[in-house]
Amino acid sequence: MASIIDKRLALHQRLAKKEQEYTALKSQNVQLQALANLGSATSMIAHEINNLLTPLANYAALAARNPQDADLVAKVLDKTVRNCERASKIMSSMLTMANGRPQDRHRVSVFALVEEVFTCLCRDFNKDGIVVRMDVPQTLEIACVPVQIQQVIMNLILNARDAMLPGGGLLKITAVQNGPTVEITVADTGKGIAPENIESIFEPFFTTKAAQEGPAAYSGSGVGLAFCKRVIDAHAGTISVESYPGQGTTFRVRLPDSPSP
Repeated sequence: MASIIDKRLALHQRLAKKEQEYTALKSQNVQLQALANLGSATSMIAHEINNLLTPLANYAALAARNPQDADLVAKVLDKTVRNCERASKIMSSMLTMANGRPQDRHRVSVFALVEEVFTCLCRDFNKDGIVVRMDVPQTLEIACVPVQIQQVIMNLILNARDAMLPGGGLLKITAVQNGPTVEITVADTGKGIAPENIESIFEPFFTTKAAQEGPAAYSGSGVGLAFCKRVIDAHAGTISVESYPGQGTTFRVRLPDSPSP
């Protein structure tokens, strides 16, 4: 009888020890997940800041070659201030998102969001043989964290541009009200996405650009679309893609017209 009691006691002790080990591992997992989130946020921030610095560097180089052009220099300084302010907002916004803290949302013009993206990119797409068509009503508004949705739009536009280089093509951006939802579409006539890659494009660090030739080979870090999905998910929206090799790609972002409660 004593032997049975001893065995039960030993079993309970081992079970208690395993429970302690499980609790400790669970705590470590939470800490590791926080580190993983920080690592993802760091990669995303680097990607987004690079999107702002590249056109800014191009403008600065142009001003340096034309120091006598006071209007150009003033324009560069203005864009430097604006992009630095926006970079600060992006870092703050993305770190807050990584930490899971809520952010203020307010109604903004979709047209203004898209227009500012092209202002920040600064490059004339016509120089790359790309025709840009916008069909976005100036009165259409969306409730969102503006800087985050701008970065989503910028990522989709840059991806579309890369897909159409070097041959050029048509970039079409549309936005429509569909009941309680606003749908933003970014479509290109580029290379398209292979069917086997469609399911993976929103995964962190997945990229097919490294295998391409030309400028796109140096611009793919695999975090841009992962960032887009994370932002849209946080806004209680959806992002989807339709693409066929050689026929172009269409991304559709659907967002609720009003903030989620």
